[in-house]
Amino acid sequence: MMELKRLEGDFTVCKIENIVQVDFTREYVFLSKTDDEISLLCETKYAPQCATVSEHGWKGFRVSGILDFGMIGVISKIAGILADAKISVFVISTYNTDYIFVKAPNYDQTAQVLASNGYKVV
Repeated sequence: MMELKRLEGDFTVCKIENIVQVDFTREYVFLSKTDDEISLLCETKYAPQCATVSEHGWKGFRVSGILDFGMIGVISKIAGILADAKISVFVISTYNTDYIFVKAPNYDQTAQVLASNGYKVV
């Protein structure tokens, strides 16, 4: 049984121009940079004021444990279950594991849907 841990706090997804105002000392700071944007997901209370666009109101879950790179379909299965329940997701993968973010009004429903599909949500 795969376990998902609820993350405390509220999160914001935003676009920023540079990383100078990003507080990397916080527990959750997800930064990605491409040739045309810098995206940041962090706790709402630490979102930089310089963000050019922000979307507040996200809540998160972490897939517990360290996932082997050979594991297939972890996010696909979770995303499929939530898509069937009409819940959109914002997913971030790190070296160790995956994080699933949903809009705050869907947070409790997400936990219930995943639990009813064999996931342990703590």
